[in-house]
Amino acid sequence: MSEQAPFIPANPNEQPAPPAKSVFKVPGFTRLWFAQVVSSLGDWIGLVAVLAIAARVSPSGTGVGLVMVARMLPGFVLAPLGGVLVDRWNRKVVMVSCDIGRAGLLALLPFFDNLAGLIVLSFLIEVLTLLWGPAKDATVPNIVKDPQQLPQANSLSLVAAYATFPIGAVIFAALAGVAAWLADVDVLSRVDVDREWLAIWFDSLTFLLSALLISGLKLREEGREKPVRPDLKQTFRDIGDGLQYVRGNPLVRGVMLGLAGGLIGGGLIIPLGPVFNLEVLGGGSAGYGLLMTALGVGAALGVVTLLFVQGRWQFPRATVFTGAVVAAGGSIVALGWVSTLTPAILFVGLIGATAGCAYVTGFTLLQETVADELRGRTFATLYTIVRLCLLLSLTLGPFTASLLGAISDNTVDGIVDFGSFTVSLPGVRLALWLGGVVCILSGLFARRRMRRSYEDVEP
Repeated sequence: MSEQAPFIPANPNEQPAPPAKSVFKVPGFTRLWFAQVVSSLGDWIGLVAVLAIAARVSPSGTGVGLVMVARMLPGFVLAPLGGVLVDRWNRKVVMVSCDIGRAGLLALLPFFDNLAGLIVLSFLIEVLTLLWGPAKDATVPNIVKDPQQLPQANSLSLVAAYATFPIGAVIFAALAGVAAWLADVDVLSRVDVDREWLAIWFDSLTFLLSALLISGLKLREEGREKPVRPDLKQTFRDIGDGLQYVRGNPLVRGVMLGLAGGLIGGGLIIPLGPVFNLEVLGGGSAGYGLLMTALGVGAALGVVTLLFVQGRWQFPRATVFTGAVVAAGGSIVALGWVSTLTPAILFVGLIGATAGCAYVTGFTLLQETVADELRGRTFATLYTIVRLCLLLSLTLGPFTASLLGAISDNTVDGIVDFGSFTVSLPGVRLALWLGGVVCILSGLFARRRMRRSYEDVEP
């Protein structure tokens, strides 16, 4: 494809959405969704198992870090190429092939019980995941053709991706008992069966089940060019077309800007949450568990509320998206002010709710507005941004908190006196405020960008 596809503006006056359960009546969606559920469940179990093996073979902690780098690196290096391939290849074949490939690599993993093997296999698995994800997201609008059902579809995808984490953790813990039982079986007494092996093989089977489900989908692959043989020059031209489209499309750029700022600001909750719970709230491990539970429950309630509201009133999705990003930033700022656990749980729940709404609405906007032949590259670019922003939050968050804490101690002795009351200013509180402001500004800038998309198409 040498010419840039035209911009398809989202309709600012969307009609009320149909009931959420109606999306399961769409032919093929239930099969695709269950494929995502089983593969996500297995992936969480497999990730915990791989990190457990890495911690065992490298007790210093270096192994865990190197494995995580191996999982993050493909997103930065190969995402543009992966997007081009997803746009030019048969997406059903891509998803089935990636599932089978991941199943095979995982089945080999227990036989490479060393750090080098973990790093190489983790890298290869992530490369296949990098192809599977954009192919799935680009396929959803081809299955769910009614734009009013896309929010429901994306909400269910969010549930499949993240709600399976606690289930996966429970299964991983239960596999310890299964491993002990197998060790008592005479036939297997000479085989060193442990929980990590069982978890990885369980993960491998989930990918095979996912491949089986997706293989039964009936997808039409019309309207996209597919080269007869690889063409390196055309591939680089396609990468350039995709980047030019993202750069020149105000709505797409606005969605990515909003999600990027939201992830940088909201992502600070992950590395700073335990510190905030300990230093500011004075809570223990139970308190941190309550905060993380509130985050997940809030995200679920936010998505459900979004579907309920959109099903009864007409709100432009661009407005909902930017409003959710700004509200998430405001909730982060409010969280930084509290000093007790109960209001902290409330505000963390609000962060989860607004972040869930922004995620679902942002993905829906991209699926509605991006032409099919550019959709894979667009989502590949989005995944690169997501990974980069999360990496920035995870790495710079603690450093920023330490720096701001040192500045606070040296300037105001870590306390501000307002007369009737005083406010302590530890670095973690200042970092959360900074993250909230970044999130708010990204939502406002995204709104400004996205307004231009409608101004550009007005007669």
